[in-house]
Amino acid sequence: MEWIRLLLELLAGICGVFLIVSMLYQIAVGFFGFGKSDKGYADHDPQSRFLVLVPAHNEEKVIGDIIRNLDSMDYPRELYDFYIIADNCTDGTAEAARSLGARVIETRKESPDAPTGKPIALKKALEQINYRDQYDLMMIFDADNLIDTNMFREVNSQYLDCGKPEFIQCYLGAKNKEGIVAWFYYTGYTLSNRFFNLAKTRKGLNCAIGGTGFAVSTSYLYQRGGWSTMSLTEDYELQVEATLEGRRILWNHYTRVYDEKPTRLTAAIRQRIRWGQGHWHVTLKNTGNLFRSFRAGQISFWEFLSLGTYMYSVAATPVALLQLLLTVMLCLITPGRRFFDPSLTGVLSSVVLISYSYFFLFYLADWMDNGIPFRFRTLPLMVGGFFANAIVGFFNQVVGLLRCRDQQHWVKTEHAISAETVPVVRRRAA
Repeated sequence: MEWIRLLLELLAGICGVFLIVSMLYQIAVGFFGFGKSDKGYADHDPQSRFLVLVPAHNEEKVIGDIIRNLDSMDYPRELYDFYIIADNCTDGTAEAARSLGARVIETRKESPDAPTGKPIALKKALEQINYRDQYDLMMIFDADNLIDTNMFREVNSQYLDCGKPEFIQCYLGAKNKEGIVAWFYYTGYTLSNRFFNLAKTRKGLNCAIGGTGFAVSTSYLYQRGGWSTMSLTEDYELQVEATLEGRRILWNHYTRVYDEKPTRLTAAIRQRIRWGQGHWHVTLKNTGNLFRSFRAGQISFWEFLSLGTYMYSVAATPVALLQLLLTVMLCLITPGRRFFDPSLTGVLSSVVLISYSYFFLFYLADWMDNGIPFRFRTLPLMVGGFFANAIVGFFNQVVGLLRCRDQQHWVKTEHAISAETVPVVRRRAA
């Protein structure tokens, strides 16, 4: 019995160390998000040629917004082309896009059982475009997105001034934030934009690729053999593989893409489970590659630590649940052991940590980046969003792990807000 107790103690200790190290690392990285954000690159005249792809599955109701948005960009029209990828549409997406003068590529399944989804649509579209010779950068947007009209100018300047990096991810904004579910998406992205992505770029580390509003070098894409990432989180898969190769992923804090956030808890759970499935699949597939890239000198120790903690951030809930189970078992087999610490140290530490990392950092980021000051009336939303995030996080991490072998079934997140919610803006860096 003693060896069982020692084993349980060891496993509980490992879980505790994992959670503490992950937490301390994220807090440490977040410190570099404080302070005024300087661009870090000089303005350049338009030079880069852009290919823009917009995958769209049954998006007839919203496709007109992004077409009009792309037609009004503050960038020479001869330096960018955009295509709407009407992927297995059963509505009038393709016809609506063509009626507005957009170029359309229609993709279809080869058989009823063939896999579908954004990665496959991108792969098929690129096979029809001579992207290597005609363009310098490719950007991808979702059909429900709106984008700042200065985006191509800012990405062009950063690309030319920073040695032509393989990737540039732009600020991920929100079209909507009403309601508890949309609010917790808004708070999460607002936090990560400044205290994760901007902070990492300031320290010379790769930021995350967010799935929309990012630019990739067409020369790098051609070296990869076109669009080759096929998981349910193709953006995360691309980020991991590129980082392990020693490629650069820069963050642009001065131009934004606005994405529609789910408004219903069920829709958020479905979306996050899909993200969890893809995240776990890519993480488990590339854990060995992470260590091999570090040993081979392709990535630094800090990039190794940065990517490793991000890869296994999805393990937080399963590890916490495992630690809880181990603690219960130890209480059952150890006479006199208490489940709860009678002191208030643990409780107070948790309250301080949550208050700092969730409430304080969000309100600071919202004020610094969006010009929105703290308001007491948002506190109930913050509390509700915190618990909604906990519920969705459980399904994302635990159910995603159980389903991670399935990377073929893609479920679309339906729109819940009307079109033209956010006006197209012309954002200029301060």
